[in-house]
Amino acid sequence: MKKLKLLKFGRDFKPDDKVILRDYLAIERTRLANERTLLSYIRSSLYLLLGSIAFFQLKDVPNFQYLAFAALLFSVIFFLIGIYRFTVLKRSLKRLYYMSEDIENSH
Repeated sequence: MKKLKLLKFGRDFKPDDKVILRDYLAIERTRLANERTLLSYIRSSLYLLLGSIAFFQLKDVPNFQYLAFAALLFSVIFFLIGIYRFTVLKRSLKRLYYMSEDIENSH
């Protein structure tokens, strides 16, 4: 029976040929997209943080305090998920690039 891997964002890809220019540019494009995705996670996290601060400032409505804590919690969760996904994909890209260089040097 296969093991079920939860929260596995990386893909196990093994290059079988040397990296040509097109492949190198694709790796660079993916790396830049990964950085852009990290920045969008950070931006969303900061918006939630600002929202929670605004909800904490509302003293007249005590029910918004629960919403403020929820926004603060989701802010931290978004930030941690963004960092996690960024590092997993970055490691995967490094491994792919170095494996392709090893194959290129062995030929």
